[in-house]
Amino acid sequence: MVCGGLLVAQSSPGGSAHGAESGGSSQVLDGENAEGGPRTDLGSRLVNELGASRTAGNWTAADGKPVVAVTDADAADAVSRAGARAKRVRFSMDQLKSATETLRSAPRVAGTAWMVDPKSNKVMVLGDSSVSTSDWSKMKDMAEPMADEVNMQRTTGTFTTKTNGAAPIFTNGSRCSAGFNVTNGQTGFILTAGHCGPPGTPWFQDTSGKTSIGTTVQTNFPGNDFSLVRYDNTKLSRNSVLDVGSSQQVKITNAADPTVGQEVFRSGATSGLRSGKVTGLNATVNYPEGSVSGLIQTTVCAEPGDSGGPLFVGNTALGVTSGGSGDCTKGGVTFFQPVTKAMTALGVTIPGTRIGDAGGGTADNSAIASGTQAAQDDATSLDGIMERARAFGPGLWIIAGGVVGFAISLRPRRRRYNSYYSPGW
Repeated sequence: MVCGGLLVAQSSPGGSAHGAESGGSSQVLDGENAEGGPRTDLGSRLVNELGASRTAGNWTAADGKPVVAVTDADAADAVSRAGARAKRVRFSMDQLKSATETLRSAPRVAGTAWMVDPKSNKVMVLGDSSVSTSDWSKMKDMAEPMADEVNMQRTTGTFTTKTNGAAPIFTNGSRCSAGFNVTNGQTGFILTAGHCGPPGTPWFQDTSGKTSIGTTVQTNFPGNDFSLVRYDNTKLSRNSVLDVGSSQQVKITNAADPTVGQEVFRSGATSGLRSGKVTGLNATVNYPEGSVSGLIQTTVCAEPGDSGGPLFVGNTALGVTSGGSGDCTKGGVTFFQPVTKAMTALGVTIPGTRIGDAGGGTADNSAIASGTQAAQDDATSLDGIMERARAFGPGLWIIAGGVVGFAISLRPRRRRYNSYYSPGW
């Protein structure tokens, strides 16, 4: 079993943390807060403080303000005082999670998925085109006692682990996709999807197996969908940047969890750079190979060949592509393994950060801004440049800010990455 879409930094469109030998002249782009609004982690913090018995999740509104679903007036007042927007709902997160546990305890039906939708205050249950009329009827009967809490919907396409096509990372005729470069402080690894292959799987840059990349050393699938490929080829770059096309790179500096309603970006070798919104967290998907839980559900399209690729926003890693339905012509649903959970389980982090920095945060909404710094062999060399720049004092930053401001004024400000890069990758 394989997943498609290696995002090699050396040659593939769409981007990867892996693939190029040391050196190169790609431009590194740093993320900036394009919205100027409140941090999106306010809603998550309020949910944690008030508890699952008084809240039912949170999301980011169209105007960028965090919204928290609450079940009582006192909780609504607390949310408003903190600077977020409160929405009164009928069911708490505890009640909605009870419904998902009932679904999980039933016999597994491949082609179904569910997640808590905080906006509708319901558990959304999806059935793809592979689910028979009989199986769907049985699921509806099981959900009947929870009718007020559950919304059943059929969807086109099928939920699959995107397994076809790829830029080259090969093993025995199969291919897979790299997500992010990570490290345990001593060794470099590729974090990718778990359905790529079991421990011991060797990976190469060519079908003949002449140029080694590394070996899968740990896998978790089904249940979760992440794996770790250890670099065996010392000539390959292990820095913390992603290629996003047109010789542009994004430096990844941290990992966090997204919020519902947040705009995010996925890079893939088949369909290039795409954006969409997060529609749910902690989703469960019943793939033909088994069930995977705790996934990020999005409207970002994906196609065969995009599997394993990175989900990110600005400089923040969010997830690796697990699977979904549809394509980039008619749209669909795509699921991602959160990187915070994967990194915590594997004991790794983004190069240049400390072990333990991967989890616990929530990503800011960000957009790519123009940069002029060339990619280095590793993230620490970039940090050294920044430290030397700081030594010149605040005057340098004022000048730099003026230059950036002038450059931005020359063109309209847009939110999507596609505004900055060619759409024809």
